[in-house]
Amino acid sequence: MNAEAPVRSSDEHWLTVVRHRFRDWRGNRPFWAGLLIVFGGFPIAYFPYADLRLGNVTLAMATTAGAGSLIIGVLLMTLGITLWFQQNMRVFAGIASILLALVSLPVSNLGGFFIGFLFSLLGGALALSWAPGKPAEADEPAEVAPVTDKGDALADGPYLAVPGPRGTETTYATETTAHADGGRNSAG
Repeated sequence: MNAEAPVRSSDEHWLTVVRHRFRDWRGNRPFWAGLLIVFGGFPIAYFPYADLRLGNVTLAMATTAGAGSLIIGVLLMTLGITLWFQQNMRVFAGIASILLALVSLPVSNLGGFFIGFLFSLLGGALALSWAPGKPAEADEPAEVAPVTDKGDALADGPYLAVPGPRGTETTYATETTAHADGGRNSAG
């Protein structure tokens, strides 16, 4: 095999192609935020209905707010999946998941024993902070001329908004200086 030979998708294994397509799909959306929110919704919905059996002893963690826990958990899982397929809903889904995670603390066994609470809170924060990337431009970068004079570099650089020295100002401030210099004092 030649390292410089072009690689076609027909040459690659189907699993590699699927992995690359999934990576491209995942990179265009807040995937990890949605995954954490889905993982956070599961323990919130599950723990109020779970039974733990130790031999002949059954420990039931059922609470009176079991329906509320189920609703919060299902809503969180729905918000996580929504983030994958509707990226423009990221702000709403992020705020809603943070609020549902906070509501799950008193309603659902301390937010699914803090597991679901922390996953949902972190996923909501990631959804709020995610921003879609801008596509790279295919234009060639312009050639940069070498700078020979520092003044020339500052003249057309980002320092255009910085005013130069004023020639009419006095070097000391008096009561009449503000009126003599066109209404501007030496501080401003």
